[in-house]
Amino acid sequence: MPDLLIELFSEEIPARMQARAREDLKRLITDGLVEAGLTYASAGAFSTPRRLALSVEGLTAASPTTREERKGPRIDAPEAALEGFLRSTGLTRDQLEARDDKKGQVWFATITRPGRPAAQIVAEVLEATIRNFPWPKSMRWGSGSLRWVRPLHSILCILTDESGASVVPLEVDGLVSGNMTRGHRFMAPDSFAVTDFDDYAAKLRRAKVMLDAEERADHIRSQAETLAFARGWQIVPDESLLAEVAGLVEWPVPLMGVIEDRFLSLPPEVLQTSMKEHQKFFSALNPATGRIEGFVTVANIETPDDGATILSGNQRVLAARLSDAAFFWENDLREAKAGMTAWAEGLGAVTFHNKLGSQADRVARIAALAREIAPLVGADATQAERAARLAKLDLRSSMVGEFPELQGTMGRYYALEAGEPAAVADAVRDHYKPLGPSDAVPTAPVSVAVALADKIDTLTGFWAIDEKPTGSKDPYALRRAALGVIRLVLSGKVRASLTGIFKRGSRGHQVEDAGDDLLAFLHDRLKVHLREQGIRHDIIDAVLAQEGNDDLVRVVARATALNAMLATDDGKNLTQGLKRAGNILAQAEAQDGVEYSLGADPKFAETDAERALFVALDHADPAIRAAMEAEDYPAAMTAIAALRAPIDAFFEAVQVNSDNQILRRNRLNLLSRIREAGRQIADFTRIEG
Repeated sequence: MPDLLIELFSEEIPARMQARAREDLKRLITDGLVEAGLTYASAGAFSTPRRLALSVEGLTAASPTTREERKGPRIDAPEAALEGFLRSTGLTRDQLEARDDKKGQVWFATITRPGRPAAQIVAEVLEATIRNFPWPKSMRWGSGSLRWVRPLHSILCILTDESGASVVPLEVDGLVSGNMTRGHRFMAPDSFAVTDFDDYAAKLRRAKVMLDAEERADHIRSQAETLAFARGWQIVPDESLLAEVAGLVEWPVPLMGVIEDRFLSLPPEVLQTSMKEHQKFFSALNPATGRIEGFVTVANIETPDDGATILSGNQRVLAARLSDAAFFWENDLREAKAGMTAWAEGLGAVTFHNKLGSQADRVARIAALAREIAPLVGADATQAERAARLAKLDLRSSMVGEFPELQGTMGRYYALEAGEPAAVADAVRDHYKPLGPSDAVPTAPVSVAVALADKIDTLTGFWAIDEKPTGSKDPYALRRAALGVIRLVLSGKVRASLTGIFKRGSRGHQVEDAGDDLLAFLHDRLKVHLREQGIRHDIIDAVLAQEGNDDLVRVVARATALNAMLATDDGKNLTQGLKRAGNILAQAEAQDGVEYSLGADPKFAETDAERALFVALDHADPAIRAAMEAEDYPAAMTAIAALRAPIDAFFEAVQVNSDNQILRRNRLNLLSRIREAGRQIADFTRIEG
């Protein structure tokens, strides 16, 4: 069984595209091979800045011969029908066979497809892959029609078995496949031949190319940490930067540099962001001072002076960048000390949305809403309002103009410089959070109040102008805002009616309440959030169908307890009993035109099972009610789970729809007690299974 090696060698592929390109190459090639009838044992994709590679092991040498029988039209069908059938099969009339069928004789075609050698299939699949590769952006070059992310220089494609390696013949826009590749652009630029994947990887390493992106990342991380450790420093972790830098170099050579003393007074976030965004440097922290004092740059070449010249050039560029940052910082500090009035006035000239006003309008709404939310989360209302009024001011600062990702972070520094309390300054920093499912959730009361106000103003505003997410489109990140509200409420155990808060937010936009529809949107986000924590959607639906579903803390507590109960045998069987009781009642009520909800009397009980169920319900009802009022949901689940055995026994021993109408009514009213016991907890009819 041969092994396949493919390499597509080009100019530099953007780092951000490489991981997806590896997966696309693997998927397109292996799917194409399998669709053509080949099988394989394993496949692995690799990338460097100048190449995509794929290794497929244990490939079958040829596709099997296949036979397919296809039923055609009746023998007496119109000639046009027969001609269409012949075209679809590729056969002639004399190759068809007439067979008896239920509706008379029909034509049958036997289509034989002979197997094909792997090389022929690989060539077809690879050409189609190259021509249709799903790059986010691609280009044409020269006079050819081929599009690729950057000019494609060569195609390596070989099959290797026990008899040796052979090139798979292929030509794409003048590029002819071969067994040759190249090493590092500067340190080993000459071409060389390879025979299989092991030979390919080994020769690339000797030619100063690390083929595996994960190996390059691990090497960068290890060497950077070693360099930092030698100085008593620590590398600030940054996995996204690590992945990007690993995609920029084929032979990573980390070098350690030192930040000049004149820049050490800059906030660490400024140093880290400037070095990351402008120069792809890793930040080095001195634990003794708590400051970022150094950096690691990653060269793509070994030099005779061990990188001294490279490092010197990087130091000069860094000094220029940080000089700009220092200038921005000093200007911003002067404005902060002056009260930031110019920034506040400037927000009036910044449009938030043409239907929702300026950033100044938005700040006024958030401030009013934060004051109202503050008592609900235990925050000082004056501080919450003040933090909201300051929260967006850093958008007018020079530093945030240069580094938008520092909004909020810089606002905290400016608020402290203006003499604001720490709680206010922290809320300015934290009001954007959480930005995503893995981002930390603020816990300080003032921060929670402002963060909720910010997100709820966004949601109610876009609901007011009917700009809601549709399908996969969510240009204003409203799903993220809704998830932020959910996480803030659940993390802070905020016991409040979201419907009421939405009404307050809607008033700020001078519209009628958008609460019901917006609450349903939040419920959809909540389902996604809880499903990730192992709570089934039907269980969430069963709880959301109850009153009080705008108190998310209560909803989650009930859903969690119900989920735990339904994982037990008692819970599963009890659910079936509750649903059976509900179904029998629904049918009887529809048939009789009445609601059976009162009057079940134990004196009409004929069997021990009936009497036992009366006793069990007499004990369970008050226990469930008391537990639900105390919000002790596990206790409520324990109380209702005790009904499992008497309900099972009742249905085994008793015929509900008795011919005796007195007994029938009494038993139906008894079932209504079962239904009501369940309704105190959830709508069990929504639970599947």
